[in-house]
Amino acid sequence: MKTRVLIVDDSAVVRKLLSTYLQRYDDVEVIDTATDPYDARDKIVKLKPDVITLDIEMPKMDGISFLKKLVAHYPIPTIMVSSLTKDGSSATLQALEIGAVDFVGKPSAGSLGDADAFVKDLHQKVIAASSINIKRFLERSKTNRSAVAKPVNPLPVSLGGNKIIAIGSSTGGTEALKKVFELMPQNSPGVVVVQHMPEVFTKYFAERLDKISALQVSEATDGAIVKPGTALIAPGNFQMEITKNGPSYQARVFQGERVNRHRPSVEVLFNSVAKHAGANAVGVIMTGMGGDGAQGLLNMKNAGANTIAQDEASCVVFGMPKEAIKVGAANKVVSLLDIPKTIFSF
Repeated sequence: MKTRVLIVDDSAVVRKLLSTYLQRYDDVEVIDTATDPYDARDKIVKLKPDVITLDIEMPKMDGISFLKKLVAHYPIPTIMVSSLTKDGSSATLQALEIGAVDFVGKPSAGSLGDADAFVKDLHQKVIAASSINIKRFLERSKTNRSAVAKPVNPLPVSLGGNKIIAIGSSTGGTEALKKVFELMPQNSPGVVVVQHMPEVFTKYFAERLDKISALQVSEATDGAIVKPGTALIAPGNFQMEITKNGPSYQARVFQGERVNRHRPSVEVLFNSVAKHAGANAVGVIMTGMGGDGAQGLLNMKNAGANTIAQDEASCVVFGMPKEAIKVGAANKVVSLLDIPKTIFSF
């Protein structure tokens, strides 16, 4: 059965681009397009799409305002299509908080050569979104946002040591990581994170995490030292791995090839942690589609690291953790809210 998609965007060029490319996939049917939220509202009621793609900046009503109404009155799995700008990043992160399932960064007019990769990404996210029970997803998101959990108790200084925590996530990860970072202790070992996001977005995502966490969170730069009490987020469109710099770990940020279709890739990070940190590491794989990071987490486990996978019940998409569990990469499988305390339980 084909996934029926409604495209909502005020740009005729973008509507044509998305329609033309998505229709090339046998498992997708673009049932119609809409030029603004009012047009979209009528077509949603009439056509009942499985998934909608939603632009943020539109006339008459912006995408954020429309999404709020959609979530409240007519919930449908929604993928935001956002410009690669500061404003676009901020609005997209807000949309994910409200209830959007995922997002893609809209290619600029000067980079339409990237359109093929962009639509491949969109296609996968459309298929993943179509499998989500949206009412359960929204209920779970609301519960996770309102859940009260105590931050992990600060570690005795003697336990800090030369440890490192590596986390990988994708679809649903922006909200899941917020909950994990809210619960991390200030004197945690250094944390390195790959969250599948486009360039620009990662910088503002890191700033958001920094505001809600006891850790100092920033977008990684090449050569940055992974210090206790800090977290580095891999920048969009770059690979990140860790190397050893004397007694410390250091981030290496580089362009590199895509791995498992991703840049940054969880696989690249986890493999480097397995190589350079071994038993001094804890690896965590969280919500996301596909299998990026599964083999890397197994390599970490085989190198002596302790490893954790998020459980199915608390995932938006149980793809990456499922693949990791399938290959035997996870020492423990736990719910989202139990991840921080499990990290420090080994």
